[in-house]
Amino acid sequence: MQLRLLSLVLIFVHFMEYSDSQHASRSRRQRRTHPGVSHGCQGGCATCSDYNGCLSCKPKMFFFLERNGMKQIGVCLPACPSGYHGSRSPEINKCLKCKADCDACFEKNFCTKCKAGFYLHMGRCLEICPEEFEPNDQLMECIPVVHCIVGEWSQWTPCSKRGKTCGFKRGEESRSREVVRQPSTRGDTCPVTTEKRTCVVKRKKCRKAEKRGKEERRKRPAKGENHESRHDERDTKRDTDTRGASENKNKTEHRRKKAQGKHHTSTAGSSGH
Repeated sequence: MQLRLLSLVLIFVHFMEYSDSQHASRSRRQRRTHPGVSHGCQGGCATCSDYNGCLSCKPKMFFFLERNGMKQIGVCLPACPSGYHGSRSPEINKCLKCKADCDACFEKNFCTKCKAGFYLHMGRCLEICPEEFEPNDQLMECIPVVHCIVGEWSQWTPCSKRGKTCGFKRGEESRSREVVRQPSTRGDTCPVTTEKRTCVVKRKKCRKAEKRGKEERRKRPAKGENHESRHDERDTKRDTDTRGASENKNKTEHRRKKAQGKHHTSTAGSSGH
């Protein structure tokens, strides 16, 4: 009976020792995992430790593992850094990495900005844009190809030659249309916007010649007036000729008398000697 009691006591003592050792082992593991756990943390941390940094975050903050040398330290941020996107859940809000070619993303499979050498297209990052799209090196996006659009043709201009519309038989006429939308780099180029063609017209005098003829016709008198005018002109001319002849006759007579006077003077002088 005593031996039985003694064995029970020994079993109980061993059990207590085992329980104490298990509790101490758990305590040591907890201290190694979360050494110096504190609830009075700085910034957005809800709980933190001296070794691991933030362990949990305050509401609306995102938990992010920041590399510090060979280890990672937990930090709580109001927004995730470049290359990561925020994922919210009832347990914890955390930053998850975007795809390798994505510099910023809305979620893992929807990029909003690509890394250098890639073009954004419908949430994906591509090296070559698909058909009917072209790369924009300023936006780093694939944009739709824009083709040229032109308006309707204008009416043909009047037939002309060297800037004139008269005095010729064969000339040239033209028409034009405006560019409504300019093409993009890979878009279809604009077609011709001006056309010219040879034209044939009935030869007509220029307005200057017609105007000159009209002025000359206006200066001419009427038919009856023209007859009287010609009659008056003949009378005037006859009177002028008569006066001229009379004046010439008088001049001739005057020269003859003057010559005779000189002759008589020279004869008288010879007789005296």
